[in-house]
Amino acid sequence: MIHYIVNITITEAKLFTIRCGINQATNLQGIRKIVVITNSIHSTRKIFDYTSHPFQVHITSISYKLRRFFNTNISNTIKFWECPS
Repeated sequence: MIHYIVNITITEAKLFTIRCGINQATNLQGIRKIVVITNSIHSTRKIFDYTSHPFQVHITSISYKLRRFFNTNISNTIKFWECPS
């Protein structure tokens, strides 16, 4: 997958990375638990902030994938771990 981007913020880059990881994890068979390890928990909190902001395109994609992931099996989980750099 190739994406061309210009003039992005660090938060957008982090959300895009999380988005790609969640997309890959939810497309694998038998995945029941997703762990996102990040050095910026502040960026990951934006995933669950549905107010209007410039990151809405990433939020919508991540939310859609997570909704499908959780609807597949109610015991599926996702955890966010902060690992400062």
